[in-house]
Amino acid sequence: MIVLVIALLVGILIGLFIPISIPQDYSSYVAVGLLAALDSIFGALKSNLKGDFKIDIFISGFVGNTLIAMLLAYMGDMLGIPLYQAAIVAFGVRIFQNFGEMRRAILLKNKSFSKEEKNQ
Repeated sequence: MIVLVIALLVGILIGLFIPISIPQDYSSYVAVGLLAALDSIFGALKSNLKGDFKIDIFISGFVGNTLIAMLLAYMGDMLGIPLYQAAIVAFGVRIFQNFGEMRRAILLKNKSFSKEEKNQ
């Protein structure tokens, strides 16, 4: 899990210090790809908090979700329908759900830890 966090931080630093411009034609593909990647990262963090993180599930979800989201955006462009919005809504909802579950898991862990300290 440490490797994933380090890779995320390195990616953020690269993004901040190396100027990369994305053509406007590809902006919807990049947006849904980033949301799919963030969804997978938040899902991995949630799984790690629950103790059932598996790297193969993370990698397959990361790559699969990103490709499906970008394919959905591409198909929408070909049909003239903004299908990328469906991916944005779906991944946005999942990101907030994962964040909520992570928050609950952390708060419950801290609450049970503080009760154990008081009992000793």
